[in-house]
Amino acid sequence: MLNRQYLWKSTFGSKIATTNIVLVANAIVWYVGILNVLQSTLGTVGEKSWLDPNSQTIIWGLHFAALIFSALIGAKIAGRINRSRFLVLWMTLNAASSLTLFGLNYTNFIITATLASLYGISFGLGMPMCISQYSDSLPVENRGRTSGIIMLISGMGMFAFAAAPLNFFEVGIVLSIWRTSSLIVFLAAGSSLKPELKKGTTSFRNVLSQRSFLAYFVPWVLFSFVNFLVPLQPNVGGQPSDTILLIRYIFLGIFAVLGGFLLDFVGRKRIAITGFIMLGLSAAARGFISASTPSLFFSAIFEGTAWGLLLVLFILTLWGDLSDTLPSAKYYVIGVIPFFVSMFIGFTVGKQIEDTLPATSLFPFAAFFLFIAVLPLFYSPETLPEKTMKDRELKSYLEKAQKFAHKEAEKTQQKEAKKNQKYQERSDEVKEENQEEYDKARKLAEKYY
Repeated sequence: MLNRQYLWKSTFGSKIATTNIVLVANAIVWYVGILNVLQSTLGTVGEKSWLDPNSQTIIWGLHFAALIFSALIGAKIAGRINRSRFLVLWMTLNAASSLTLFGLNYTNFIITATLASLYGISFGLGMPMCISQYSDSLPVENRGRTSGIIMLISGMGMFAFAAAPLNFFEVGIVLSIWRTSSLIVFLAAGSSLKPELKKGTTSFRNVLSQRSFLAYFVPWVLFSFVNFLVPLQPNVGGQPSDTILLIRYIFLGIFAVLGGFLLDFVGRKRIAITGFIMLGLSAAARGFISASTPSLFFSAIFEGTAWGLLLVLFILTLWGDLSDTLPSAKYYVIGVIPFFVSMFIGFTVGKQIEDTLPATSLFPFAAFFLFIAVLPLFYSPETLPEKTMKDRELKSYLEKAQKFAHKEAEKTQQKEAKKNQKYQERSDEVKEENQEEYDKARKLAEKYY
């Protein structure tokens, strides 16, 4: 493995990298906090709520539509305006909009729909520029592990907010302070952050016509829609299993971080194929084996591992690789749209599908499409430079060779030490024997002479 000192310096050694890690992780935690409040207010269509199903669908639709369209606009203007000033305004908007969360306490359709749209715009407008600044400031060989660190920090932040017993008003204040802290970090970094990191422009049409992009994008679309249309909710005896959910999230967290380092070591393509195959195996096991068997635990392990690998790859890493020398904002926007569209579908019709169709028919369906999703990946290019992979493999080989040589040297030294010890012991024995013979000879001489 790569030595720890090198990993630490290359990931956190620059002020730019550290600042961008904070900005992206802070934004992700903020949006998840907002989304959790919305979900607790609106509910999922098919579950009990103060809103009727049609109203729930409309509000969720407005939220995700506002998010996606504002993200498209944000990516469109990313290369035309001053990046630093725009990010300052964006984080200020986030902090201010957080303070309106108390308005969700009122059971009013118009207020709720307006606020849901505001939160979508507030997140989507600046996220493309924020994440492209992070991605464009990193060399491709460091992007995977840095993304893994962001996932780790984001997971810790999400857990802290979820565990805090706060009402809507308190959550709004805390989230506003949270976004303000990101703004302070950004302002403190000052001129060290480059306003324009990559030159050139591209269009959404050019991005979608890029074969290497489509080779990864199509599997990602299939995965996103299958995952939210066919919820892989672990049930034992008809009830959700907290233990199995915990196992899933533990492995997700571990492999989100570990997967980031693996992305920079073995390449993106191998990790993508591995993640999809593991998800297919998980769905197949759930569909063909009884839910009361230990297969649920193996399924949770496979699913958590796959989610950890795929999230860090498809959310934060891959689209920056594919943009190459061009700004990555448009690549990221198109790349994450399937994720948000599938979330909308999951919140609106996912529950109905789960209640209508039996798991025995859903899971084979999911397994089939997940295996189909793997096929384009075999024709996709490796986005991590081959030279980087070979250099790191060579570095790993040299480190292993050095350790082996060191162990062999230690073994040789131990053998020599044992040999010398035996020689010394034998020498001492000979000296003792000679001394005894000398003493006997001296006594005989004294006796007769």
